[in-house]
Amino acid sequence: MNPTVDIIYSYFPKLTDKQKEQFSQLAEVYPFWNNQINVISRKDVESLYLHHVLHSLGIAKFVQELTPGTHVLDVGTGGGFPGIPLAILFPEVHFHLVDSIGKKIKVVREVAEAIGLTNVEADHIRAEQLDTKYDFVVSRAVTRFADFAPWVQNKFLKKDKNSIPNGILYLKGGDLKAEIKEANLKAELHPLSSYFKEDFFDTKYVVYVPM
Repeated sequence: MNPTVDIIYSYFPKLTDKQKEQFSQLAEVYPFWNNQINVISRKDVESLYLHHVLHSLGIAKFVQELTPGTHVLDVGTGGGFPGIPLAILFPEVHFHLVDSIGKKIKVVREVAEAIGLTNVEADHIRAEQLDTKYDFVVSRAVTRFADFAPWVQNKFLKKDKNSIPNGILYLKGGDLKAEIKEANLKAELHPLSSYFKEDFFDTKYVVYVPM
C-alpha cells in the first residue's frame, strides 16, 4: 500500500488549507501529465508522495524556514522535484525551476498552473547559461558533485538572508564521501532518516554546501 497525501500532512502538521489542497491535487495532476510526457517512471507514480514529494521536502526539514523573498534555483528539476513541493510549502519564496529537456518544463508549468502556484518560474535552459543569482540552489541527484558544482558556483548572492549561509542543498543517496572528496567541497551530510521514519530514507541525505 503506497502512502497517500496524509503522509505529508503527518510530517508537516501546520499546513494551511490551501497548502493541503495543493499537495492533494498532485495525486491527480502528475498521473495525468505523466501519461503524456514521462517524467516519473510508470511504476513509481504510485509512490508519488513517498518517493518524490516527501523526499523533496527533506530539504525543508533541514532548513526549517526560508525568509520571504528568498530566491531558489532548482537545477535539473525534471518533473518539478524538489521545486514544486518546496514552492507549496514556502509560498513567499521565489522558485526558478530549470531543465535542459523542454518537455519536462512543460509538465512543470502545467502542474504549477493546475494547482495555483504563483511563486514558480520554469525555463528550458541549462543552469550554466543563467546570469541570475540566488540564495540557494537545490537539486535531486542530477549528476556527480564534481560535475554539478562548476555549473552553479557563480550563481549565489553574496548577502545571506536566512538562518544558514547561501549555498547548495542537494538530495542524494548512498556512500557520498568519495564523491564529495572528489569535488573538493566542504559539505555537510544530513541523513533524511533523522526526519522521516520510512525505510526508503535510510541511505538518503540532504547535502548542504555553504557557498
